[in-house]
Parts: sequence; C-alpha cells; structure tokens
Amino acid sequence: MLKVPVNAPGQCSSARRPDRRPAWSLFFPLAALQAALMLPLSLAAMVTEAEWLSGLATPAAHGRELLFGFALAVIAGYLLGPLPSRRLTLLAGLWLVGRLGWLALPMAWPALLADAAFALLLAARLLPRFLAAKKWRNRLLSPLLGLLCLLAMASLAVRALAPEHLSPLLHQGVLWLLLLMVFMGGRVIAPAVNGHLMARDRAAGGGVQPRLEAALLGLLVAVGFTVTQRALWPLAGVLLILAGLMILVRLWRWAPWRLRGRPDLLALLLGYAWLGVGAWLVAADLLAGAAPAARLHAVTVGALGTLASGIMLRQAILRAKGHPAGEPWLAVLAGLFALAAGLRLAMPLAGSGWHLLLWGSAGCWSLAWLLVAWRLRYWSRRAALRGAARAATSTAAT
Repeated sequence: MLKVPVNAPGQCSSARRPDRRPAWSLFFPLAALQAALMLPLSLAAMVTEAEWLSGLATPAAHGRELLFGFALAVIAGYLLGPLPSRRLTLLAGLWLVGRLGWLALPMAWPALLADAAFALLLAARLLPRFLAAKKWRNRLLSPLLGLLCLLAMASLAVRALAPEHLSPLLHQGVLWLLLLMVFMGGRVIAPAVNGHLMARDRAAGGGVQPRLEAALLGLLVAVGFTVTQRALWPLAGVLLILAGLMILVRLWRWAPWRLRGRPDLLALLLGYAWLGVGAWLVAADLLAGAAPAARLHAVTVGALGTLASGIMLRQAILRAKGHPAGEPWLAVLAGLFALAAGLRLAMPLAGSGWHLLLWGSAGCWSLAWLLVAWRLRYWSRRAALRGAARAATSTAAT
C-alpha cells in the first residue's frame, strides 16, 4: 500500500488545524466544472472561429487543457492533502488564471507564467514526498509526477514557438498518464475491493498484486521511452499489447462477479478496463505505423473520465462519513463516460455524420462532469453540516 507520510488524502489533520483546507475540496469542483465547459467551448471555437475562444480553437489546444489543465487539477486535489488556506488559494488561483487566460489571449504572458508556476509548485510539493517512499514502485511516482509537470511546462513553450510539435508531445503525455492511472487506480481499487469482500465474506480479494504491478510499470515505462522514436513504434506497440493484457488480468483477479450490489466498485473496474482497451487501441496504431490520435480517447475519455469521477466522489463521500455504495449516480456516470468514449471512437465509421457523434460525445462528457460537480457540492455540504453539528455538540459538552 502506498503510504503518504504527511497530508495524505482524507487525513483528519485539517480538523485539528482549522487554518488548513483539504486540496480536493477546492480542486475537485474546479476540475469538474472545467471539464464540463472546456469541450463544448472548444468545439464551438472550431466551428465559429470566435476570437474570445481562440485559445481552444484546435484539437491540440483542447487536448492540452484536458491533459495539463484538468488532469493536473485532479492530481493536485487527490495528492496534495490539507494545505494552509493561503497556499491552496494561491495554487488554485494560478491554475485558474492559466485556464481563463488561454481563452482569448493564448499567448499572453500572465497566463503562460501562471500555468508554468502552477505546474512547478505542484511538482515541488509532491516530488520530495514520494521520493521518501520505501518501495521503488512508490518512489516511481516522484519522477512520473515530475515528468508530467515538466511536460506541462514544455507544452507552453512548444505551443508558443513550434505549435506543429504540440500534438506529439501531448500523445506522449497521455501514455505517461496511462501509467499513472494504472498505478493510482490499482492503489484505490485494491483496498476498496478487499475491504468490501472482507466485511461481507471474510475473505480477501486479489489485492494490489505487487508482482503484476511491477511488471506493468516496467512495460509502460519502456513504452514511454520507445514511442519517442518512430523506428521503435512496432516495439512500443508489442509492449502495449502485453501491458493491456496484464491490466485485464489484474482486473480479472479482482473478481468483478463478486461485487454485485456495489456499483461504485464496478464503475471503478470499468474505468480500469478502459485502460487495457486503450492500450490495445493505441498499440494497433503504432503497429500500423500511425501516430496515435483518435484512439487515445479510450484513455482520456473512457478511463480518465470514469476513474477520476469515481475517485473524486469517493473522496467527498468518505469525508462526509457516507458510503459510496449508496451513491446512485456513480453507475450513471460510468455509463455516460462509456457512451462518450464509444461515440468518439466510432467517428471514423460514421461517414458524413461524424459531427453528430462528436457533439453527442461532448454532450455526454459535459453532462457527466456537471453531475460530478453537483454531487461534490451535495457531499461537501453534508460534510460541513456534520462538522458543524460535531462542533456544536463538543461546545455544549464543555
């Protein structure tokens, strides 16, 4: 199990120190709203060529917002833990300036510097923590997170100076994000499944499966490096096929058929399955000698959408002392993200009607994230009411 020594997600230290606020309580709602709005705005920018949306007017631009805007915000919310309110507000403010500034003035220095500063401060906060981990698999998080933050900063320079190279950089970023989701998704799913099975059947499930996890990490690290050379794309494709198979074997060992009545856990497993499917689809492109592009949406829409929404809502529900099994919208969200990914992947088969599938996919994606934002607000208010009631009880007792 991954141990974060200080300020781990869900720790109660913020309750003892009222000047601190959990990072997820600010970054998760911001990320959900940004995800809901960014895609339809990007499509509108491409169709209407509106000047105030010029920063989202290309597929690479909206891909960068998804990867280094939304995904980094989710990472910040989940891994930063409780922070002093001023520091958290500063980080969120830099992130927000980076998002808003790139809409109308994509080359504006304030937006560029704010975006770079957010990635740099996030890396400075997270990297030392995971370097202190005892197991190499946990220490791997440090260079991986550092690489994603470095790619975020590099993409700003590439977008300003050589925009034709932005798409290849983003494609590589998605593959490193795939590795991060394989690791972090497993560290969320394994204890959740084990806890449920132990409570119900007094029998443990598949667990983290450390040997399989280590093999997966090694394969995906190799993919990240080999994909940078076109001559090595066939090798990267073969490695991705093996990684996709291992991802699905790991999922099978978690025994989804034993999780009837737990739609929250089945939704997380569906998100993990999208990682395996995405690995195979990208492998098919690489083996054919084609740069991965449209098929990456299996990872960025199917896997990222399903896993991120499930993890974000689990965090809020557990904070409010609720039970994720009682959240009916988790299954709906998994279905919406599956539909969004399926429509996007089916576009090449749609002929002249491709634009209908594109807008349908965007609509499912945005509706899902609006639902996430609503449920985050609901559970955050329940947590606040519970905290207020506990404080009132404590005051009355004294």
